[in-house]
Amino acid sequence: MRTTVENVMTTDVAAVNQNASFHTVAEMLIDRAVSGVPVLDDDNKVLGVISEADLLAKEEFKERYYGDDYRPPLRARLRHVAGSEGSGYRKSVGETAGQLMTSPAHTTAPDTPVVAAARQMDKYGVKRLPVVNAEGHLVGIVSRHDLIKVFVRLDIDIERQVREALRGELDVRVVDGVVTLFGTCDERSQTLTAVRAAESIDGVVAVRDELGWKHNDIAELPVWGGA
Repeated sequence: MRTTVENVMTTDVAAVNQNASFHTVAEMLIDRAVSGVPVLDDDNKVLGVISEADLLAKEEFKERYYGDDYRPPLRARLRHVAGSEGSGYRKSVGETAGQLMTSPAHTTAPDTPVVAAARQMDKYGVKRLPVVNAEGHLVGIVSRHDLIKVFVRLDIDIERQVREALRGELDVRVVDGVVTLFGTCDERSQTLTAVRAAESIDGVVAVRDELGWKHNDIAELPVWGGA
């Protein structure tokens, strides 16, 4: 069975209401030693995520544009609001989590496989994903740290699961998450199937194929050449 987000997520979630003040958010990040938290509406639904970067954007924007007591003319300020840097300006004058957050939030579901959650994080360039149920209510949060837990499973547990997946038909050895398969299959295609089955097990770092076969039932690809 594949490990899902529900198996590794944190349920004691540090979160703030959309109306929480700048100082409340900052204190939450410091007290809970986290770099970001979900922002919720009054119905416990995720509206966005507020991070250290969102808070720092306020000072960064002011320093960038208002440093040395310089204040750009109204037309320039309005152009920043309407243009590509409108988000930075909005955060520079924001006072609440709802005004400072990054929205919409990228979320995941409890039954999402950890591999899919990791791909989401990579795709969106985020370090954590709020976990929501079918109604959109916050039920947990999963971080990159949580996801790597699947790679610290005991070798004996991985070996047992690999043997079960292969129905005990091959010899299996697991050292530091690396699986080595030994034995002889009737068909070459069966060796490929066995390797893929072992690779699909959570916690497997790599699979070494030491399998043999009696019959090659896989057509070799033609070698194309020519001038």
